[in-house]
Amino acid sequence: MSSAPAGAERRFRPEVQGLRAVAVLLVLVYHLDPDLLPGGYVGVDVFFVISGFLITSLLYREAMGQGRISVARFYARRVRRLLPAATVVLVATGTASFFLLPVTRLTDTMWQLVASAAYVENLYLARQSVDYLAAEVAPSPVQHFWSLSVEEQFYLVWPLLFVLWALLRRRGAGTATLVLLLGSLLAASLAWSVLTTGGEPSAYFLPTTRAWELAVGGLLAVGLAHGRLPERVRLPLGWAGLAAIVASAVLYDAATPFPGWAALLPVLGCAAVIAAEHVPGPLSVSAPLSTAPARWVGDLSYALYLWHWPLIVLTLAVTGRDELGAGTAVVVAGAALLLSWATKVWVEDPARDHRLVRSGRGALAAAVSGVLVVAAVGATLYVRVDRVGSVDFDPNVHVGPRALGEDFAFAPLYPSPVEAEDDAPVLYDDDCQAPHTATAPEDPCVYGPEGADRTVAVIGDSHSAQWVPALLGLAEERGWRLVLFTKSSCAFTDTLTKGPEGLPYLECRTWNRAVVEELDELRPDLVVTSSSTAAVPADSDDPDARTELMAEGMTRLWDEVAESSTPIVAVRDTPRQRRDVVECVARNDEDPRGCAIPEEEAFERDDPQEEAVDDLAGRAVLVDMSDLFCTGEECPAVIGNVIVYRDSGHITNTYMSLLADHLGERLDEALARI
Repeated sequence: MSSAPAGAERRFRPEVQGLRAVAVLLVLVYHLDPDLLPGGYVGVDVFFVISGFLITSLLYREAMGQGRISVARFYARRVRRLLPAATVVLVATGTASFFLLPVTRLTDTMWQLVASAAYVENLYLARQSVDYLAAEVAPSPVQHFWSLSVEEQFYLVWPLLFVLWALLRRRGAGTATLVLLLGSLLAASLAWSVLTTGGEPSAYFLPTTRAWELAVGGLLAVGLAHGRLPERVRLPLGWAGLAAIVASAVLYDAATPFPGWAALLPVLGCAAVIAAEHVPGPLSVSAPLSTAPARWVGDLSYALYLWHWPLIVLTLAVTGRDELGAGTAVVVAGAALLLSWATKVWVEDPARDHRLVRSGRGALAAAVSGVLVVAAVGATLYVRVDRVGSVDFDPNVHVGPRALGEDFAFAPLYPSPVEAEDDAPVLYDDDCQAPHTATAPEDPCVYGPEGADRTVAVIGDSHSAQWVPALLGLAEERGWRLVLFTKSSCAFTDTLTKGPEGLPYLECRTWNRAVVEELDELRPDLVVTSSSTAAVPADSDDPDARTELMAEGMTRLWDEVAESSTPIVAVRDTPRQRRDVVECVARNDEDPRGCAIPEEEAFERDDPQEEAVDDLAGRAVLVDMSDLFCTGEECPAVIGNVIVYRDSGHITNTYMSLLADHLGERLDEALARI
């Protein structure tokens, strides 16, 4: 049995505790007020490197000292360290959510509670991030468990690599083999992170794009087990590493493609601080990181990370605000520290010191028990949602636009507030809305009766797709065949726009060119389009130039379509409501009049389609349905006992269906003018 290298002995690293403090404070400040530290989210990446370093140090020391790895003992330690505090926070958060969150958010919170307890929250959020209908889902109070889920998934794979290496050592393999294994995983994960970041919204949460960050810490642990850098190198290296972490927290923001290449700065910065180790004297970076306050915050870092986010989300839900004020932020931070200290003293330390979980079976039993307890709490949220219940549609009660301008009695709303967010056009269930990554319509969806004698093409983004319910009613009535060419966030314009990640949306421009070619072959009798006024050019953030640039691109593209004598009808964009409009209705379902928004505010952005129609001089026409959403003074959230919006900018399937006759009349009037 080989002895461990000289550097592999177990020793306390106070500067690492201080680095934990830096990481959690970056995240805390970022979540309290992103304007103070727009890139404070890199604190999570610092945690990843630290975790990779410490776990690899433990496994490497065990492999070198004992010649094998006890996977059962490893998981028992992880469960003792992580599970008790996490379960307490999840149970407390679920209980508080029952009383404090609006009912519209409880179903998603329930599922995220269970996902967090099972350490798959990152996969849940990754799936949600590519679900266009979930784009405006309010943050749950436990979504920060995504990073803990990444670490737990890392812990499933990492010990097995050391088990493999221990077996190879018995056949003569050395540390170089281990470095090759870890390095290969690092390289593959980094490459995947670079390739997918910016193009795949889910990349932020996936273990495959984050594993390299933990692997950096792992390789560092193996290297430091065999020797230190010279002190003359360690002194500047430590400060350079800390500067890199702080610089990324200050210079990065929500628009920075992440993780990808950008994550290298905080990750390598953290690795540099760890590699610098402790250098005697006040000029070393380890001096401030090893102070008593830094170590104290580092000791609380795990519990502080667990508690701070639920407190922020629940406070915002209670106050009904979108952000914390300075005073409230201080109170929330103080409460988080107090709860973290209590959790450390009364939960974490006793669970560790009394070694409540000692075996692999015990670890499995504890993990399953934790999931079941949290699931039971989550079930109570569903009970509250179920009490709201469903409402049957009654055409005599749920009259929608017929009630505009009339004194209409309030009745149970349709759809109910908890169902409004899912009241979307059927085309989403049929996978007819092209995703962000699509570049050409391979097999467009077709709706309408058999033997239809007219073909209508529907083109544009989701604000065009939302008119499909009304168009379907007309298709059945008038014998139309609807052919859909809609794509998420892709307005029908030749202007290069920004995509969902803030990057140039090249796939949209390519898609639109392909759609023009499809139309040339299809020769539809009518083209209907609409688009969100939230779409912005990739080359300009100037609000004054935005409308003109978008309109110019529309004119170029529409002109090609109109050359074949195909009339184009552009439907003016629908009003934009508050982000929490459905929550507002849920809180005021007996009298939702207070959820209306002034019409001037709802249409504060000019619609570039109006300019494009003018430029095409009679070959395109604008249909304005605004008076069926607004009264002239305000735009209600509920009209005729029908909830109008399923989020801040999209109309419910139900309300759109009730507009079919109105849309048909306006289309006839518009086409008569061409």
